Amino acid sequence: MNRWEQPSGGFRLDGQVAVITGASRGIGLAIAEAFVGAGAKVVITGRNADALASAAEPLGADARWLAGSVGNDAMADETCALALDAFGGLDILVNGAGTNPQFGPLIDADLGAYDKVMATNVRAPLVWSQAAWRASLRDHGGSIINLASVAALQPVRDTGSYAISKAALHQLTRVLAGELGPNVRVNTLAPAIVRTKFSEVLLSDEQAVVDAYPLGRVGEPVDVAQAALYLSSPAASWVTGTMLVLDGGGMAIRARY
Repeated sequence: MNRWEQPSGGFRLDGQVAVITGASRGIGLAIAEAFVGAGAKVVITGRNADALASAAEPLGADARWLAGSVGNDAMADETCALALDAFGGLDILVNGAGTNPQFGPLIDADLGAYDKVMATNVRAPLVWSQAAWRASLRDHGGSIINLASVAALQPVRDTGSYAISKAALHQLTRVLAGELGPNVRVNTLAPAIVRTKFSEVLLSDEQAVVDAYPLGRVGEPVDVAQAALYLSSPAASWVTGTMLVLDGGGMAIRARY
C-alpha cells in the first residue's frame, strides 16, 4: 500500500516538506504561505536574496530560503539537500519559476530569447523534478506541481515562445505522471491573468480583462495557492497527470464562438 491509497486529512499538509521555486513574491509566495498555513515546512527559492529573506520572515521557523537561478542545475540539488537538512524530508516540489522575455511574432523571434524561455520554463522543471526524485521522492513518494498557464491551451498574440513552453511543460507533467506513479503524483496548474508583477502590463486596462471573465474579476495569487494546496494534499490522492485550469470561466466563454 502506498501513501496515497488511503486519503485522509483533507487539505492539510501536516509533516510535509515542500520546495517551491520562484517564491519570493506573487504566486510562488502565496503557495508557500498556504502550505505553511496547512502545516507544511517550505524551502523557497528565487534570484533576489533580499526579497527571499523578506518573504520568508513572516513564515518563521517553518521556512528556509536559498537564492540563485532556477537554471543552475547544481542549485536544484542544493535546495533539495537544504530541505532534508533543515526539515528532515522532501515531499512536494512546486516548479513555480518562469520567464517570458520574447514578445512579438514568433517567426521573427530572437532565438536567444526563445532558448531562455524554454530553458527556464521547460528544462528547469525537469532538472528540479529529477533532483527531488533522487533526494527523496523515489524512496518516499510525494507530489510535483508544475505552474503553467492557459496560454498552453490558447496562445495569445506575440507571446508564442511562452505558449509553446507552457504546452511543453504540461506534456512534461503527463510523461512524469506516467513514469513516477503510483507513489508520486504530478499535475499542472494553468492560471489565466493573476494580479502579480509579472502580469502588470496585461492589466493596464483591467476592466477589459475583467469583462472577459464570467466570474467578474482577475485572479489573485491566493486563488492559485489554494489550488496548489488541493493538488498537494490527500484530497487529490487520485489525481495525477492532469491540468487544473484557473481562469474565472474565460476559456468557457471563448469556446462559445
